[in-house]
Amino acid sequence: MSVQVVSAAAAAKVREVELKDLSPSEAEPQLGLSTAAVSAMAPPAGGGDPEAPAPVAERPPAPGPGSGPAAALSPAAGKVPQASAMKRSDPHHQHQRHRDGGEALVSPDGTVTEAPRTVKKQIQFADQKQEFNKRPTKIGRRSLSRSISQSSTDSYSSAASYTDSSDDETSPRDKQQKNSKGSSDFCVKNIKQAEFGRREIEIAEQEMPALMALRKRAQGEKPLAGAKIVGCTHITAQTAVLMETLGALGAQCRWAACNIYSTLNEVAAALAENGFPVFAWKGESEDDFWWCIDRCVNVEGWQPNMILDDGGDLTHWIYKKYPNMFKKIKGIVEESVTGVHRLYQLSKAGKLCVPAMNVNDSVTKQKFDNLYCCRESILDGLKRTTDMMFGGKQVVVCGYGEVGKGCCAALKAMGSIVYVTEIDPICALQACMDGFRLVKLNEVIRQVDIVITCTGNKNVVTREHLDRMKNSCIVCNMGHSNTEIDVASLRTPELTWERVRSQVDHVIWPDGKRIVLLAEGRLLNLSCSTVPTFVLSITATTQALALIELYNAPEGRYKQDVYLLPKKMDEYVASLHLPTFDAHLTELTDEQAKYLGLNKNGPFKPNYYRY
Repeated sequence: MSVQVVSAAAAAKVREVELKDLSPSEAEPQLGLSTAAVSAMAPPAGGGDPEAPAPVAERPPAPGPGSGPAAALSPAAGKVPQASAMKRSDPHHQHQRHRDGGEALVSPDGTVTEAPRTVKKQIQFADQKQEFNKRPTKIGRRSLSRSISQSSTDSYSSAASYTDSSDDETSPRDKQQKNSKGSSDFCVKNIKQAEFGRREIEIAEQEMPALMALRKRAQGEKPLAGAKIVGCTHITAQTAVLMETLGALGAQCRWAACNIYSTLNEVAAALAENGFPVFAWKGESEDDFWWCIDRCVNVEGWQPNMILDDGGDLTHWIYKKYPNMFKKIKGIVEESVTGVHRLYQLSKAGKLCVPAMNVNDSVTKQKFDNLYCCRESILDGLKRTTDMMFGGKQVVVCGYGEVGKGCCAALKAMGSIVYVTEIDPICALQACMDGFRLVKLNEVIRQVDIVITCTGNKNVVTREHLDRMKNSCIVCNMGHSNTEIDVASLRTPELTWERVRSQVDHVIWPDGKRIVLLAEGRLLNLSCSTVPTFVLSITATTQALALIELYNAPEGRYKQDVYLLPKKMDEYVASLHLPTFDAHLTELTDEQAKYLGLNKNGPFKPNYYRY
């Protein structure tokens, strides 16, 4: 049996025929192939019937640099299976690497043909490959440059948009939107997203058993009939369940967001579609933030008589712009450290003119929302924004209150080396007993990989600290608002800001050092991730009961001061969540109750008891 060897001229001719009808753009995807593959695609001259159909490969070749839709549709790409099958059907041919770097076809009799060199010269393979690799790279760099330039501008204000790329950039304030009932008393990103938001709310309802039980038990009584509640909280699916529960209990609600980054646009749309005047969208500017609050409060023919606040901004705005409204307001419910601190300041100065309920320091809020919620959500927020691994990382957590305790426990469990800063000797001693090293921030600022603030204070991390941080240190806040990290000190010309992904900024020093700032110093878990719905059910139920208590309290029960939620209500909130775990409480006998001096139905602990 004779064996015919492919000549250089024949191989070049075949390749010329194959490529002659291809435009440069069609041929380019094939330039990722090696020269050996190009020569191998040429069928052996005289090797079989030229009119016979090409054999089909048993399976398609593995995807590579030349694969993809463009490569699959090009005529040359169609030859790949044929060449592969042809090589398998002729075992007499072998490939050898030529000394000058090319390949040669060697027949059994030792004849060597240097086909690749001729093919390379004929189709200018190397030059074309180089051009193909250059063009996309240049385009990519131009796009990246524009992106960085725009993000640097965006990150100097809170007006940066974090909505999906499919959303238009028109401000919701400039849109004319109506829901299906014809109402336009709302301002959200896109009312057409309402259906998606409704699904999220329905999912949240499954993990909020206490609110659903409260809605079912009290719906007939309507304990909030006549209540006009103006709210300023995070607008999430969980808040939506709370708002719809308040509505089912008889209240009218108007709502704004307490955080410019935490609003879920589709949930806000669902609430607006359901008839709730909601004024919020993700990525508001500072001006938008106050405009939304004002639209909630300042509306003709509607006077709020209850306030539900998170951070105190709504209360502050009414005091500043509409102080006469407090004549008809029956009470304030506040759920954050910062907001409660503001209320105590007003009370101390004699300026608090209505009763206020401190929900933040209720047991169910402190022990569950602050501790257990942060223990889970700190990892979620860091993972989503940085994709980092926690094992072996050095972390400093500023503050060892309930939030700090939750963060430290989670990071320690993941293998991080955790330091703690504290001003309170009792909390500091707790940190030491829990196995954490108590330090001053200045002592570890140069070596830590992550800095997390959990204090509720201001300027905990200053510009001096930021200047001394190591390269790529991650800085974030789990406290409230944006006061704990001195972000304003970073808005200077010598520092460059790069937006690298949603709510993740690289702040770059002149020497090239950079820090990774999350959510521009605002609340990490609600700005960059989500929080466990079940825990928020506890907080939301506490808020609802506080509103009911203040609204229905007889005149004179509560003075113009700040109060804690009654212990009995704390216990009731907890009891509503126990059935989820199929948990069964033990009941006191009459003798046991008498011995302890307790009512069999509670409360079971005195107000001074520390859980």
